[in-house]
Amino acid sequence: MSQYLHINRNFKSLFSLVFIIVIGLVFTRCNEVDLNDDPVEKSEVEKYKVATVNIVTANNAEIVSKEDYTDCSVEVRSGNEKWNFLGTGRIRGRGNSTWLWYPKKPFRIKLDEKASVLGLNENKDWILLADYRDPTHLMNTFVFTVGQQLEMPYVNNIRYVEVNLNGEYLGLYSLTEQVEEGKNRVAIDEENGYLLSLDVDDGPELAPEESDNFWSSVYHMPVCIKNPAIISGDQLTQIKAEFATLETAIKNANYSEVEQLLDIPTFIDFMLIQELVYNVEVAAPRSMYLFKDVDGKWTMGPLWDFDAGFDFDWGTMYTGHNYFMNHRELVLGTSPVNHTGGYIVPNFFTDLFKSKQFVAEYKTRWLAIEDKIMTECWPATYAYAEQFADAMKRDAERWPINKDNENEIQRMRQWLITRVNYLGVVINNYPDGLN
Repeated sequence: MSQYLHINRNFKSLFSLVFIIVIGLVFTRCNEVDLNDDPVEKSEVEKYKVATVNIVTANNAEIVSKEDYTDCSVEVRSGNEKWNFLGTGRIRGRGNSTWLWYPKKPFRIKLDEKASVLGLNENKDWILLADYRDPTHLMNTFVFTVGQQLEMPYVNNIRYVEVNLNGEYLGLYSLTEQVEEGKNRVAIDEENGYLLSLDVDDGPELAPEESDNFWSSVYHMPVCIKNPAIISGDQLTQIKAEFATLETAIKNANYSEVEQLLDIPTFIDFMLIQELVYNVEVAAPRSMYLFKDVDGKWTMGPLWDFDAGFDFDWGTMYTGHNYFMNHRELVLGTSPVNHTGGYIVPNFFTDLFKSKQFVAEYKTRWLAIEDKIMTECWPATYAYAEQFADAMKRDAERWPINKDNENEIQRMRQWLITRVNYLGVVINNYPDGLN
């Protein structure tokens, strides 16, 4: 009898074990099916993968201008059939230093009809960033990821693509949105909303022939009006006056007055990001956008153009791809109001540090986000690198720059780790303000 009970117990144990394994397999299979069938999950996975863009210009014409468009056809192929696209449009070069200095060229595409490209909201205008100077192919992606995590307005999205132009392989590119007014871009009023760029390249000194730029009256910054696209003399006068009002309030560092005119939390996030990645182009300034809707506040953004950050070696700017040497360099310095140990950036970006309330909020915001930068923002960024590794190798064969791309990505990660730790000390020790 005892022998029978022993065998029965063994049988029951074996049956239980088999039952658990079967149930586990069923649940695993169910989860796999759910993941593959869920379009949201699929799109989240798919966005990291590298797609292919085939462009054919009319008569196979070369793209030699960043002013004049060339007719073309555009085909986009990806692992998600719903994201595939075939259409017509026009293409031209784009950029300033990236167009003039480097052999791998960036492009702007204007489709004939609005379309969603690789799951992004539909529009006619799309940008192909060459990332030639960036040996990691991640610099803009990282900043956009941080901006999205901080819930900043109108942050660009990235999709990685390998581009073929007239049958020639051009390499790995970042496809992203054009910074512009639009329902799916910077959603402000087309006729009366303002989108401005603080940018020396588009300003009155380097582009004096343009009628859409001016020197700001208080800080003498180069301002270019991106929206409205067509401005009357009265509108130009109005924009100058409204921007001067903002500048004057910032110069006085009257927190309550500035708060009525400027989205201060977004301004704080914007400046924290510039310092985080050591974007010295604040000093020029270049690619510093801000917008204002009808009856709205001035708001910094969208974020744009960060391949001159991350301790870029400007001494080799024509041929070099050298980054990540020193994590202690500062944009705003250890005392932003006085520019101590930092760049001489326009006081538009630093005069608010005279306000005790602003400094307190700046420090509080850094404490709230500093741990997330490497625990959340970096993994979300690196997920792209895991997917584009093979494409990056093909790009390196096409455009050799004497850098080990994988190694540069790891150097970027280490630089950011030490940078975050260093900034924690610097920002905590900012002077508390004067008023």
